[in-house]
Amino acid sequence: MAPSETLLEDASYWDPGGQRQNPETQERTQPQRCFDQRPGFATYCFLCSAQVLCKPQLDFLQVLRPLGTSPDEIPGASSRETNDCRSRVMTPKSTDRDKHKQSELGLTPSPDSDKFQVVGPDGPLVVGAGEDVILPCSLKPNISAVDMTVQWFRLHTSDLLLHFYEGGAESKDQIQSYRGRTSLFKEELQKGNASLKLSRVKVSDEGEYRCIIQSKNWIDDISFKISVGAVGTYPVVFMEGYSIGKGLSLLCEIKGWNPEPEVLWLDSDGNLLPAEDTETLRDPERFHVKKHVTVQDSNTNRFYCRAILRDHMREAEIIISSQVFHTWRSRMIWISVLASVIITGLIIIVCSSLKIKEKERQIDEEFKRTKRKYAMAVTLDPDTAHPNLILSDDGQQVTYGFTPQILPNNPKRFKVQLSVLGKEGFSSGRFYYEVQVSSKAEWYLGVVRESVNRKRYIALSPTNGYWVMCLWNGTRYKAFAGPPVLSLKQKPQKVGVFVDYKEGLVSFYDVETRSHIYSFTGQTFTGKLYPYFSPCSSFEGKNSAPLIITPVNQIE
Repeated sequence: MAPSETLLEDASYWDPGGQRQNPETQERTQPQRCFDQRPGFATYCFLCSAQVLCKPQLDFLQVLRPLGTSPDEIPGASSRETNDCRSRVMTPKSTDRDKHKQSELGLTPSPDSDKFQVVGPDGPLVVGAGEDVILPCSLKPNISAVDMTVQWFRLHTSDLLLHFYEGGAESKDQIQSYRGRTSLFKEELQKGNASLKLSRVKVSDEGEYRCIIQSKNWIDDISFKISVGAVGTYPVVFMEGYSIGKGLSLLCEIKGWNPEPEVLWLDSDGNLLPAEDTETLRDPERFHVKKHVTVQDSNTNRFYCRAILRDHMREAEIIISSQVFHTWRSRMIWISVLASVIITGLIIIVCSSLKIKEKERQIDEEFKRTKRKYAMAVTLDPDTAHPNLILSDDGQQVTYGFTPQILPNNPKRFKVQLSVLGKEGFSSGRFYYEVQVSSKAEWYLGVVRESVNRKRYIALSPTNGYWVMCLWNGTRYKAFAGPPVLSLKQKPQKVGVFVDYKEGLVSFYDVETRSHIYSFTGQTFTGKLYPYFSPCSSFEGKNSAPLIITPVNQIE
């Protein structure tokens, strides 16, 4: 190990050879390197840690000794057992301090006139965040420290060196967070003043500091604590709400304080109010506190939120008129009434929903009965088919063809509209049939009057004898004479068409979901009605699938 290196060792027992032993495991371990020290000497930091035998805290003691010697070889060392750590730490006997100081350090004996004492503050220093502070450290008697070594340390941190001075030169090897913020008063060193100026104090600077001054023949040190206080924002008060039977809820909020201040609620006479829950949050350096209280209407209605930290106090006042209490009470009454109305409405909605579900169940049952009772077989009539429509041999499918067919010209054939009718016509009773429309982007289905004009284009409306619905452009469902667009939850794969001639009813259903799509009601039919089909054009190949008349399932 280089002469200038220092060692950090856990508080443990030492054997005569200078090896560390854990008092529980008797395990030999090597000391760890700590920080640089005066050449030829090593500083041992005897540490009681929570990971060995201690409570969760650190207790440092530094002893300078010549390198190459074990702690047991330091004259005048004794064992000290603390409440928090049952381990031996090497401490110089106070009664033998002067006697052994020089021999411990390997320093040349000197007359008493060369001895000095390092003095500092009697207690902790209290400083505000953002301020500059002087860390007092001086010699007694006031002899010159110009040719001495001055070291400042921040204790209980991984990087201890805060500031180093020796022979007129200052080392820049210090804790990163302190760089550019520490300085000695060099002109004061002649008077024995080694005080350190710490600029722009942070909350994280709070802790214990040590000043060590060493001459050629003597060394002494002083330790003290710094407490950093930060006074944050003034309290901010909010009205949160009113509770019937309790009162008005207030919230007081403060930010940016350190340490955590005491937050109080008081009435106009200065009496403490029974505060409710307190919420405390902390970022790396500051506290954020919220405190709640509930107040009643009183003669003054004046309330205070006060934040106190040592000799600092900040206060916010809120004055609440009786009208505010009245408004909040009225508002809560209205809210209660509104809540009752909403609850009643929800009950009605639930009941209505149950009724709707019951109605849907009845419709479902009716749909099943209709299918079984009124299903009819439909066959496409080739004598009515437009020349561009191709029918299957069994008369159950129709597809658009690009090339018109040469067909006999008869009065029943559609000449302009891409349409075809079923062979079966009805002038009374009820009938039902189903058509598969999956994979198609456009189609028309329904029933038409026998007397419709088939030689020119006409509007597909009930007035002209058409009771038809369609799918257009792959997404738009429309019933002619119905709403502009039908709203469907999902795309039907198979459509059922039901006709009640006597009641003037034409209804369309989604067969898979057994749901109703649309109905023409209150119609007046004359003459025969025929099933109507139009597969539409191929729509650039996107609508080439056929319309397929499917047998009605009688098992459902």
